[in-house]
Amino acid sequence: MKDYLETDVLVIGSGIAGSSAALRLAEQGIDVLLISKGKDNSRNNTYYAQGGIAFLPEGEKPETFANDIIKAGDECNYRPAVDQAVGDSRRLVQEILIDKLQVPFSKNGERYDLAKEGSHSTRRVLNVRDMTGRVIQEKFSDHLQKLPRLKILFQHTAIDLLSYPHHSTNSQRMYEEPRIIGAYVLDQKSRKVSRVFAKKVVLASGGLSSLYLHSTNPEEAIGNGIAMASRAGARLANLEYVQFHPTSLYHREADSFLISEAVRGEGARLMNLKGEYFMEKYSPLKDLAPRDEVSRAIYEELIRYGADYVLLDLASFARINIRERFPTIYQNCLNYGINIEEKPIPVVPAAHYSCGGILCDLNGRSSIRNLYAIGEVSASGVHGANRLASVSLLEALVWGVKAAEDIAGIIRDDKDPYVIAEVPAWKYPYPEEKLDPALVWQDLVTIKTIMWNYNGIIRTVKRMERAKADLEYLKHRIEKFYQQVEIGNRIITLRDSVQTALLIVEAALRNRVSRGAHFIKADES
Repeated sequence: MKDYLETDVLVIGSGIAGSSAALRLAEQGIDVLLISKGKDNSRNNTYYAQGGIAFLPEGEKPETFANDIIKAGDECNYRPAVDQAVGDSRRLVQEILIDKLQVPFSKNGERYDLAKEGSHSTRRVLNVRDMTGRVIQEKFSDHLQKLPRLKILFQHTAIDLLSYPHHSTNSQRMYEEPRIIGAYVLDQKSRKVSRVFAKKVVLASGGLSSLYLHSTNPEEAIGNGIAMASRAGARLANLEYVQFHPTSLYHREADSFLISEAVRGEGARLMNLKGEYFMEKYSPLKDLAPRDEVSRAIYEELIRYGADYVLLDLASFARINIRERFPTIYQNCLNYGINIEEKPIPVVPAAHYSCGGILCDLNGRSSIRNLYAIGEVSASGVHGANRLASVSLLEALVWGVKAAEDIAGIIRDDKDPYVIAEVPAWKYPYPEEKLDPALVWQDLVTIKTIMWNYNGIIRTVKRMERAKADLEYLKHRIEKFYQQVEIGNRIITLRDSVQTALLIVEAALRNRVSRGAHFIKADES
């Protein structure tokens, strides 16, 4: 039995970005292998996206939408990328999500019931109440299973990208341009590693916010794709801009459940434990200020009063049917004894979204030949220093389609063959040391704590320098550990976690300008 697979395109990640790319490619007769380390299609950030997907509605000028994105991004955005996201939004949302997948976006009569979120100047967010991402993901899953040119493997983890010349035994490859030819992939059930060879590789592996102690992301979101791309030599950008969502549910059993920004869009206001509505002190936009401003304001209130949380008051201000508009949030809060129709919601900020990642162009091409990066793993330039609410699903959809179309236009004329015999099979350590889960758990908690305390919502140079030193020590120890133990999801997660965390801290230290989600406070003497 051979220990390798071949496909035209390997897509790593099953969220809206990877699903959009796989859909478009398979429909054009291109063989696609899509892998996901989750056990099913629910273990990605798309599934957990509550608010919705922003698009350009009829009657609105593109410049208005683009300017909102750029203002939220603190003018650190790449204007051509912003224009592409806005310009293609209506067409692709209509063509793929509405016509093809038949996503049942909320309506008011015959018109879509568009929501307004923080820093949006108008209502332009399509939603399925507060479960938009889940419904989109489920619709994609149903449709992708019907495509004969697409194979999906869950519980398969990409370990490393295969590349020339690095993985070739042919010394002549060193004179050629570096290029990606596939990936080493772990089957979690059998614990066997296969070589997957592909003409093109699309990284759609999602974000990194679970590197922080408090996060709205699933635990898998630790930046695997960024770590792999970095080891392969890809250019990275804007990793210091990690966006914190201002409002996650504060409860010891809630696991940082997200309270959508759309709640504030429907009138909810933030209040400290003294009963004071405080956002007007921090921004003229009050409770609809950009996420970084709201997160810092909450942080300041927590420090000022020595509190563990603030309150989000929807009950006093809502002019909607709360239970109907926010059924998921209503039920989840009720499960913890909080009736949001009657009393405020205890909330704290949590790491939520990476605005940076693998640098890519307007077609998703990275700096390394044959490697594409789309969705949250990428740095397309759309978000700049801080993401505008509900633009993430839009960016992932647009770049998923753009990458697929770019690949489809060139792959049949591909004159870039790989030689399977040149790339060695996975080498298992001998003798394999059994993994002690307590050691992994402790190191992961240490990484999350370092990132939260030293490279979190408010940073100082001293904190970041401490973070760098601590993570460098951990990285050295973990690399040695990785080389000695049996391969598995836990050790892959640990290795990629420390590498991505260090990349974030190094990016933050290089950038001494406070901007968007990257805020540096002067060190206290």
